[in-house]
Amino acid sequence: MTASLPWTARFIAPLPHSDTTDRSERAPLFRRDFTASSPRRAVLHVTALGFVEAYLNGHRVGDEVLAPGWTSYRHRLNYSTYDVTDLLKDGANTLGAMVGEGWARGRLGWEGAGPTKNIFADRPGLFMQLELDYADHAETVVTDTDFRTAPGPVLSDSIYDGEQYDARLELPGWSTPGFNATGWAGVEVIDWDLETLEAPTKEPVRRIEEIAVQRLITSPSGKTVADFGQNLVGWVRVNVEGDAGTTVTLRHAEVLEDGELGTRPLRTAKATDNYTLRGGGAETWEPRFTFHGFRYVEIKGYPGQLTADRLTAVVIHTDMTRTGWFESSNPLLNQLHRNTLWSMKGNFVSLPTDCPQRDERLGWTGDINVFGPTAAYLYDVRGILGSWLRDLALEQSEKGYVPMVVPDFQTHAAPMTTAVWSDAAVLLPWTLYQAYGDERILADAYNSMKDFTAQVEGLLNPVGLWDTGFQFGDWLDPDAPPENPGKGKTEPHLVAAAYCCRVTQVMAQTAGILGHQEDQTRYLKLAARVKQAFLDEYVAPSGRLVNGSATAYALAITFDILTHAQEARAGEALAALVAEAKYTISTGFVGTPVLCDALTRTGHLEDAYRLLLQTECPSFLYPVTMDATTIWERWDSMRPDGTVNPGGMTSFNHYALGAVADWLHRTVAGLAPAEPGYKRIRFAPKPGGDLTSAAARHLTPYGEAAISWRIGDDGTVVVDVTVPEGTNAEVILPLHPEDLVTEVGPGTHHWNYQAPECFNERPAYSLDTTFGVLAQDPEIWQTFTETFASYFPGIPLEGNSPEAKNLTIKDMLGMIPMRPEGFAEAIEKVLTAANEVTT
Repeated sequence: MTASLPWTARFIAPLPHSDTTDRSERAPLFRRDFTASSPRRAVLHVTALGFVEAYLNGHRVGDEVLAPGWTSYRHRLNYSTYDVTDLLKDGANTLGAMVGEGWARGRLGWEGAGPTKNIFADRPGLFMQLELDYADHAETVVTDTDFRTAPGPVLSDSIYDGEQYDARLELPGWSTPGFNATGWAGVEVIDWDLETLEAPTKEPVRRIEEIAVQRLITSPSGKTVADFGQNLVGWVRVNVEGDAGTTVTLRHAEVLEDGELGTRPLRTAKATDNYTLRGGGAETWEPRFTFHGFRYVEIKGYPGQLTADRLTAVVIHTDMTRTGWFESSNPLLNQLHRNTLWSMKGNFVSLPTDCPQRDERLGWTGDINVFGPTAAYLYDVRGILGSWLRDLALEQSEKGYVPMVVPDFQTHAAPMTTAVWSDAAVLLPWTLYQAYGDERILADAYNSMKDFTAQVEGLLNPVGLWDTGFQFGDWLDPDAPPENPGKGKTEPHLVAAAYCCRVTQVMAQTAGILGHQEDQTRYLKLAARVKQAFLDEYVAPSGRLVNGSATAYALAITFDILTHAQEARAGEALAALVAEAKYTISTGFVGTPVLCDALTRTGHLEDAYRLLLQTECPSFLYPVTMDATTIWERWDSMRPDGTVNPGGMTSFNHYALGAVADWLHRTVAGLAPAEPGYKRIRFAPKPGGDLTSAAARHLTPYGEAAISWRIGDDGTVVVDVTVPEGTNAEVILPLHPEDLVTEVGPGTHHWNYQAPECFNERPAYSLDTTFGVLAQDPEIWQTFTETFASYFPGIPLEGNSPEAKNLTIKDMLGMIPMRPEGFAEAIEKVLTAANEVTT
C-alpha cells in the first residue's frame, strides 16, 4: 500500500563537498525559516534516509528514537506524523532536523558479507512536509532548496561503532527563529521514489526505561567499569563537569572475561561512544544515532570523581504492549523466563533481529520463526511482525525467493532457500493467526505463503523429498564445532523434509480457512506426498529413525508425521536419548523449541522437567547459574571456567533458544489457546519436577486470561483460573483424583482438592525391577547409568527399547558372569538409596 497524501516535499541532501575534510562524516543539520499565523491545526510529516530528529522552534518533535525505523527501504519507507500545533508561533518559525547514518547508510553485515555501507542510500536525505490548516485555506512548508544545512556536533555515528560527539561544535539556537545562519550551505533535491512513503503499521522505537549502575568495578588492569546488572539494549546517559575539550569514552560489552571488558564477541563492532565537553558547568549527554547491547561499560577520561549516579542506562525497544507473564516456585526457572523477556526486548528494535551487539543485528528469518509463539505470548507483536512480514513478501516478490535476512542488505547474494529460515513466510503468519485469530493475517500473507510453497515444491525429488541444496540444519547443535555451527548431529535434509511436512500441513489448513478449496485439495495431496516421502526415507516401521538424534525424533513427533504406534516408539527412543545425555541439551535452534513438547506428548513429562531443570552445561538453566540475564546464542557462550566460547558467533543476547518459554506457558503453567485467538482457552497445567506452583497471565484479544496452581505440603491442590468475556474454556485439573475435565465460562473459577496419595511416590526398587520401570524415574535412571558406566565405560544403557524395557536388573547381572569386584554391591546400593528417598 502506497501513501495517499499529496506530497509536495522532496528529499534534500547537503551539496557535495569538494574538499576532503571530515564535514561529510558529521551528521548534518537542516533548517528553514517560515511564517505562520495561528493555524487551527499543524501536522508535520517527516522521514529520512538515515536516522532523523525533527525540531520546531527549538523543540524536539516527538519522542521516537532511531526514526524512521528499518523497513525494506527500496519498497517502502515509513514516515512519522506529529501534531505540532502547540509548537507554532504567530510570525517567525523555524523548522529543523538532524540526520544520522542509521540503517539506510550505515555499516551493516559482517566481515566478508559484501558491501557494508551506503547499501540503501548514499546521501543523508531529509524529507519534511508541514501542513498548516487555516479556516479558509491551507499552506505547506516542505523540504526544498530553501533549506540550509551545516555540519552538526555529531562527528560520526554508526550503529555498530558508536557515536562521537563534540559539544564544542554545538550551534545554540540553530533551530529557532533569529538564528544567524550566515555561512550555512545550500541543499539539493535528490531522487527518491515518493511512492515508497508509507505511514507505519508498527510501533516506533522509544526510550522505555532506565537502569542505574549496580556497582563500579576497577578491573585488574586498573580500568573503571560500570556494571548495570542487566544485559540490555540502548545507551548510557552521562552527567559530567569538566574543562572544554575533555573527552569521556564509553566502551560497551555484554560480559567480563578475566575481569576485563569482553569485547571479542563484538567482532568488528567498536561499540564505543565519545563525548567531548563544551566546558563551563554541568553537562548531560546521551547518544541519539546508535545503540548498543551491553551490561558493562568501561569509562575512560572522566574528569574528577566518577560515582555510580553519574551514569544511567537508557533501555530502548519497539514500544509494544506487554501481554504475557509467567512465574513459578523455582527461582532459576523464573530467571530463565526473565532472560527470555529481556532478549526479546533487546532484539525487537524496529524489527526482529538475531542479536543487538556485534556487527550483525539483522532480521534473520530462522530466529523469529522458532521464537514466534513465545514472542506473541509476551507482547502484542501484530504491528512489528506484520510490518516485517510485509517486507519479507516484497523482498520475496522481487527476488523470487525468501532472503535469509529481511530487509536483505546483501544486494548480490546468491539465492538460498532453506528450511526453518525461508519458511518463516508460511509458519510465522500461521503463528500470528493462532495468537490473534485474525484471518486477515493469513489473507495478507497468502500470496507469499503460496509462492514459497511452490518454490519448495519445485525443489523436491520425484518422490517428494527435499534432499538437495544448502541447509542450516539444527543450527548451533552443542556438539557442533565452534567454528562450524551447522555441522550438528541431525541430517540437514531430514530437517528440511520434516519442515516441508509442517509447511504443507499449514498451507492446507490456511487454504481451507480462507475458502480456497482447490488450493486446499492440492496442498492436502502435497502434504500426504511429502509425509510419505519422509516416512519412506527416514522412519522404520517400528518408529525408529535412521538419523536418530533428539532433534530428528522431536520433529517427527511434534509435526504429526508418525503413526500412533510409531510415535509411542519414537517417544521412548527420544526419552532414552535425553537420559543418555544426562538431561543436558543435545539440540540446536531447530530441536530445542519442540523437545519438551515431544517428550510431554509421548508420556515422558518427567524427562521433560528433568531436562528443563538441569543446571549442568549445556542446559536451559546453566546460563542462569552463570549470572546470565538474557538468552545466549550458544549453550556455552561462556564456559564454566569463565572464558568466552572461541566461536565467531558468541552472542550473549539471542532469543532463539528461549523458545522453551512457550512450553512454560502452555504446559508448566497450563495456559494455551484451544482455538485461534483464544476464542476458546485450554487450561491444562502439568506439574512436575520440583515445582510446587506456577502461574501465567495473558492479555488475549478478549481480555486477560489467567491461571495459577499450587500444591501444598499436605498434597492439597489449589487451582484458580480467569476466563475473559466472550470466551469459554476447557479446564483439565492437574493431579485430580478423578481426572476431572470441566467446561467453564467467563469469570473467575476456583478448585481445591486433595491429590492422590501416590501422585509423586516412587515405586519400591529391587533386583526384580525392569529397566523400563527404572527409566521412568529420570533421577534414579541417571544415578543407575552413571554407576554402570563407572564399571563399564563406553557401554550405553537404554531403558526404553523393546529389547531392554522388560529386562530386570537381576537379568542384567546374570548376563555378566565375570563381574568387576563391587559392581553388584554398587548397583544394590543405588536401589537402596532410591528407596530411602521420600516425597
